[in-house]
Amino acid sequence: MESTFLTRRHIKESHSAKASGERPVYKELLKEIDQGKFNGVLTWAPDRLSRNAGDLGSLVDLMDQRKLIHIQTYGQTFSNSPNEKFLLMILCSQAKLENDNKSINVKRGLRARVEMGLWPCRPPTGYTKFKRIDQKCESVIDKDRAPIIKEMFEKVGYDGWSGRKVWGWLKDDKDFKTENNIHLSIGNFYRLLQNHFYYGRFEFPKNSGNWYNGSHTPIITKELYDLVQEKIKNQTLQPKSEQKEFAFTKIMTCGLCGSGITADEKFKYQQNGNVHRYVYYKCTRVRDQNCTCGFINEEDLVEQLKDLIDDIDIQVVPMREKIANEVRRFKLFQQTLLGTKAQITVKDIDIRNYAKFILLEGEMEEKREFFKCLNSKILLSNKKISLVN
Repeated sequence: MESTFLTRRHIKESHSAKASGERPVYKELLKEIDQGKFNGVLTWAPDRLSRNAGDLGSLVDLMDQRKLIHIQTYGQTFSNSPNEKFLLMILCSQAKLENDNKSINVKRGLRARVEMGLWPCRPPTGYTKFKRIDQKCESVIDKDRAPIIKEMFEKVGYDGWSGRKVWGWLKDDKDFKTENNIHLSIGNFYRLLQNHFYYGRFEFPKNSGNWYNGSHTPIITKELYDLVQEKIKNQTLQPKSEQKEFAFTKIMTCGLCGSGITADEKFKYQQNGNVHRYVYYKCTRVRDQNCTCGFINEEDLVEQLKDLIDDIDIQVVPMREKIANEVRRFKLFQQTLLGTKAQITVKDIDIRNYAKFILLEGEMEEKREFFKCLNSKILLSNKKISLVN
């Protein structure tokens, strides 16, 4: 049967033909063939059309419906005849078989390498790869970075430095950079401290539970690694779901470096059994490790915030109506209990004093809701609170 081409269109598809439905241009082509815009396809080889059963089935189905009547490759022609369709399915199925075998062979090769103690991926900072083909996958010591990595572990394990202090030392004093010429982020720094590869062990694939002894030269000992894990166990931040919330952490910014504000909770135990709780707010120092913002006690913070309320134009605070409604509701409740019928007006409500009441006695979310609605930013610097429009 001769094919009659309705129109011509040249398309390119950069996605792999291995998985079904993952090629948007190819899906559009099948859709246009189904709509009758085209009835033939010119391609280099059958495996360019399909390497999976799903796409192959869609292709043959269009041929069965006589919507696709001709497929032309470099050396073959396929039309809507049983023998040619059968040959097309065999060739495409053979391409799928090659893909499946390739995946198995790659996994077998990776498994053989890790059993030899060779790390098949890019090694962590402090190591580099041989560029020679005969020494593929062999990780060797990076002479420029490995000594600093070892010193980093020693400062945490032996000298008692905090992780954040060592990170600042790497960045500011050593100007330490990876092979990609970038500084370590704080998250990558902690992941580096927890990497078993540095004492000669590794897990592959990750989270598989399969551990291997590496053939590479360790930078540190297992004893030092275990000591560092103990040291950083109490230094790393808890997950957000486990962190304790404080009332004023999310409403302020450091006035010196622009970082966020965090809080520490301290307890003082007296011999008579009394326990005193203190909360201190301070800069997170995310943007400047040397920030001199200082600490402020929560009681002093509350007093300063009370003074700020007197300087705020309550009329521009979006929560004014909410506060007025809450006060009105309370007075109605009071009237109901006392049986009085005194008329309540908004003029009777002292909005500023109620805001101070929220500051002293309100729930955490009530405090945050109020201060977040201000048109000004609240800044903490040198133990002082200020407003900036």
